[in-house]
Amino acid sequence: MVSLSTFSIVAYDSLRKEWGVAVQSKFLAAGGLVSWARAGAGAIATQANANVSYGPLGLNLLSAGKTATEVVYILTHSDEGKISRQIGVVDMNGGSAAFTGAECIAWAGHIIGDGFACQGNILVPGTIEVMANKYEKIRGKNGELADWLVETLAEGQKAGGDKRGQQSAGILVVREKGGYLGNTDRYIDLRVDDDPKPIEKLKTLIGLHHLYFGEVDQHRLIELSVNTTEIQELLLRTGYYAGPLSGKFDELTRKALHTLVGIENLENRWNGEGDFIDSLVLEYLQNKYKV
Repeated sequence: MVSLSTFSIVAYDSLRKEWGVAVQSKFLAAGGLVSWARAGAGAIATQANANVSYGPLGLNLLSAGKTATEVVYILTHSDEGKISRQIGVVDMNGGSAAFTGAECIAWAGHIIGDGFACQGNILVPGTIEVMANKYEKIRGKNGELADWLVETLAEGQKAGGDKRGQQSAGILVVREKGGYLGNTDRYIDLRVDDDPKPIEKLKTLIGLHHLYFGEVDQHRLIELSVNTTEIQELLLRTGYYAGPLSGKFDELTRKALHTLVGIENLENRWNGEGDFIDSLVLEYLQNKYKV
């Protein structure tokens, strides 16, 4: 078994139908071992003297309709090593449950809330309480589940976090057809495996994920024909356009802009069609290719 002394949160967002796990630990690549989630089923964090099989076994139980409480009981009841295990679970309906074995290294414990569970071991006392309070305060407000989870981690770190320090962090969020181009349910799977400030790095990665794969806000759309001269100047600087500064958004300009957008992996925000474009695309390109 693996000793994963860490703090984590599992949670469910009923509005977007997302399930997620976020974790930080003084342990190499903790996210790859602690975090398990399946769209339509739930999410699991398995840690301390971690029985990693809790992940796939638990997800199968959740998929079969078991509640979080039932899953925690089934997984721990027959496990001879449960006394040093820790697990947090949210089920398909947002029910939550957790377990902390009596021999997990102090401070160890968990807090169960409406649609979430926070758990940790070898922590500075007060870390879990601060995390639970933070999550309850910010969920449902600005941003989305991934933002609330990483902010909760950051708040836990401010309160002391893992007594041994920082090394890795990860976030996993799933929803039906939430993956790239809708072909999988894995919406976000980001990990910082070895870094002195992994939560800060994870925040940066989530920001980039929102840029590349986030939903287009209709209120941010701007008209291409109104911004054509600015676009043509940009395209000339990048070398993807060799036409005149006509101020007309013709097919040559459209093709050049579509090519550049694809080169920068922003095709999820503009597919080359229509009369409008997400302003974030132009802001990003202008900042990267500024004079």
